[in-house]
Amino acid sequence: MLARRVIACLDVAAGAVVKGVRFRDHRVVGDIVELARRYASEGVDELVFYDITASPERRCVDAAWVARVACELDIPFCVAGGIRSVADAEAVLAAGADKVSVNSPALARPQLIDELAARFGSQCVVLGIDVDAQGEATSNWRVVANSGRPDAAHDAGRDLLAWVREAERRGAGEIVLNAIRHDGVRAGYALTQLGAVRAATGLPLVASGGAGCIAHFVEVFERGDVDAALAASVFHSGELRIDELKRALAARGIVVRP
Repeated sequence: MLARRVIACLDVAAGAVVKGVRFRDHRVVGDIVELARRYASEGVDELVFYDITASPERRCVDAAWVARVACELDIPFCVAGGIRSVADAEAVLAAGADKVSVNSPALARPQLIDELAARFGSQCVVLGIDVDAQGEATSNWRVVANSGRPDAAHDAGRDLLAWVREAERRGAGEIVLNAIRHDGVRAGYALTQLGAVRAATGLPLVASGGAGCIAHFVEVFERGDVDAALAASVFHSGELRIDELKRALAARGIVVRP
């Protein structure tokens, strides 16, 4: 059985790591490189960096801080933020990232997924999906574009499950499902939406949004059948250490990397 992954997420704005609640009211929580170094020392499997204002500001993530991070890490990391072309992705990967993640730019131009997969391979291409789910009826699940800035966020007009299937056909290698209404509230992952996405695709699936305690990670791995669980605020605050989390997961029989 493949080991389940624990991923720390670092939202970046104006050169610092920030965190909000439900994608709003962001506050600075630390330095990019210092936090990356801390999580690597605690045994995190991967890091994901989201430049949350890049897409709404019509710019690409700054490769300079990506290069600084790469100098400090010996674990895989993924970078997202305004990547609209093969050239944008090439710059980020050349700076040291292992994977790129696309979200709003792919919603605007789905062919971007095909182009990135053809150039770099599907294993390098992650699709991030921000979903605002009001209840359990799929008709009330909205895929949101430009969610990193509230004044620019809008309904992308996409059916969540249809978009997942299309992304898989186009060559995406992994799906990260970001549950907006669960983000930062620490009440558990969006199991209903994750279950629906799991049934729609065989791609690796990463749960994002809602982690508040060890039990939430146990639940999402045992009931959500995800390949990885991503968290931010519960790690940033120090309330939960990654090495402590991994020991607890292993004690429950969930296979994780040491």
